[in-house]
Amino acid sequence: MLPEINDILFATDLSKNSDNALRYALSTARAYGAGVHVLHVTEPLSQDAIVTLQMFLQDDESRKKAIGDRHASVKEMLRKNQQDFVQLLPESEKQDYSVVKSVELVDGHSAEMILQRASELNCQLIVMGTHEQGTGHTFIGTVVKRVLRRSSIPTLIIPNTA
Repeated sequence: MLPEINDILFATDLSKNSDNALRYALSTARAYGAGVHVLHVTEPLSQDAIVTLQMFLQDDESRKKAIGDRHASVKEMLRKNQQDFVQLLPESEKQDYSVVKSVELVDGHSAEMILQRASELNCQLIVMGTHEQGTGHTFIGTVVKRVLRRSSIPTLIIPNTA
């Protein structure tokens, strides 16, 4: 008997391989009759970035606006990536995208937020992509390693070449 999968968390870093990994998430969702939650995590600003902001933007209001603009820019990039992805799908696969239940942008440390949202959304599977390093070698990033080590649910890692 197949395990029950009702909800899948697809964690995207907006890289080139994200579209490939999303295809796997959608295909798996279709096979199980599940829904997909798309998640992108923006990391907190580094101390260097905060100091730079404080040097160039003296008042709190300007700093808050700069941080808000950064967040809005990433949200727009996420929206555009998803829109472009759907437009590039063959007509026969466009219906697959209808299984997407939510598209979310959150602030925090990536691995922790991926695991937290997977738990909060009661997901039974996490899907993530890898990065390409140098001459076509696949590189499993720090975030993927942390999620794999700490996840209590199955996690599907999609290489670039899949």
